[in-house]
Amino acid sequence: MDKKKPQEVKLEIQLDDEVAQGAYVNLAVVNHNESEFVIDLIFVQPQAPRAKVRSRVILSPQHAKRFVAALQENISRYEKSFGEIKPTQQVVNEPAGHYH
Repeated sequence: MDKKKPQEVKLEIQLDDEVAQGAYVNLAVVNHNESEFVIDLIFVQPQAPRAKVRSRVILSPQHAKRFVAALQENISRYEKSFGEIKPTQQVVNEPAGHYH
């Protein structure tokens, strides 16, 4: 029996100028329910009483798990090239699911 290989699909990814500029963030709030993970990416200015969500990303649980794996792989590559990333101390009284 002849097995056919699935045809490789080439994906063209477009990036408009505004998105290409990126947005610096230093806080993430992660929430989830049965069907999705919601990640709010936030910029907090030192000593400021308010912070602004710069981007919200909504992922299926499967995509969230693949995202974590891809991020971990890239962190490993980074550390092989530049040395271990030392985590900074977390902010006191910060709810779980946040990084700062």
